[in-house]
Amino acid sequence: MEKKIQVQIPKDLLLALFQYHLAGNEDYLPEIEKALMEKLDSMVKRELYTTFKTAPTEEEREKARQEYLDKCGIPESFRW
Repeated sequence: MEKKIQVQIPKDLLLALFQYHLAGNEDYLPEIEKALMEKLDSMVKRELYTTFKTAPTEEEREKARQEYLDKCGIPESFRW
């Protein structure tokens, strides 16, 4: 059975989704798209960080660490 994951979103995004879907107000679409992309980026970074901390092999941990730092925009010169 697949594990269910709950995702929290900000109240402003929820209200914008209501406005767009229930009230048909398309003015909220750019705000919704931006907020959903930010949320997706945050979720990806969190998953990479978790993998970095919990992967079974050193190689997997290092790969996740590098991907996480890339996603966060940390320059190579600031990394150890």
